[in-house]
Amino acid sequence: MNSNTFRMPVAALFATGAVALLCAPPASATGQHGGGEGKASAVVLRAALDVGLLNKTVHVPLKATLNEVSAPADAAQTALTVTLDGVEGGQPVSVLRADVATSKATADKNRAEAEANLAKARVHVPGLPLLSLIEVEKVTSKAVCEAGKKPVASSNVLGKVTVLGKKVTLSAGGPTKVEVPKVGLVSLELSATETTSTTAAATALRLKVSVNPLDLNVAQVEGEVVLAEARCETPAAPAASPAATPDVKPQTGTSGTAGGSATEANLAETGGGSLTPYVTGGALILLGVGATALVVTRRGRAS
Repeated sequence: MNSNTFRMPVAALFATGAVALLCAPPASATGQHGGGEGKASAVVLRAALDVGLLNKTVHVPLKATLNEVSAPADAAQTALTVTLDGVEGGQPVSVLRADVATSKATADKNRAEAEANLAKARVHVPGLPLLSLIEVEKVTSKAVCEAGKKPVASSNVLGKVTVLGKKVTLSAGGPTKVEVPKVGLVSLELSATETTSTTAAATALRLKVSVNPLDLNVAQVEGEVVLAEARCETPAAPAASPAATPDVKPQTGTSGTAGGSATEANLAETGGGSLTPYVTGGALILLGVGATALVVTRRGRAS
């Protein structure tokens, strides 16, 4: 009785353990090394305007950019004028003229930086050939995103600012509105900056434009003009390397009596390493032992 009662659990144990070893898939560990590059962009001027012609029966969308650059890698541009064609009686419109207009953007795995500068600049819109929408002495914007540090954004408007021929004093507390009878309305936002944990953006001036010049077949001009804009995104941090797999050494177990305990071998295999054949071989041996034990058990019952 003792023999039969003892052999059945042992046979089942060996067989079950062998099957478990054969069926259990090897553990795997994967990791990505290295981080991505940051991103940066800068633009001196961006204009998105809608021009109404022939008493607003025809609308012409006009878009223009000056010195727009982006990174990874280094990028820089210096251009002093940008024009639009085919609005004022077929004549080109000089949207921007400046003494200095530069933009630069750089980015790599450690740092991303963008900068835009504009000096002695005059912005025009269709329908106002002799009157500047805005004149500025100097505006700058800069955004810096460095790995491991908080992103930083800054912008400055230096010197006097003239809107539709009027000298204005800009306020950081909110938009400044300038209205000229029979000409139009311009709303200006000064030195807007925004930062998050991974990004930074700076805009020196943002203008909301709504003018009604009623000249040169132009009925209305509406839209937005942005001066000196810089943006950046922090480079991605390198992914953590996977933990090193501990060395696996074979351990021997000692069988004990009914009240004792056997030494357990806690083995682990990561991936399809060099120990996989040994683990598989051990499983086959256990399977054979389990089958033998089952045969012996059945013969003992039959006798």
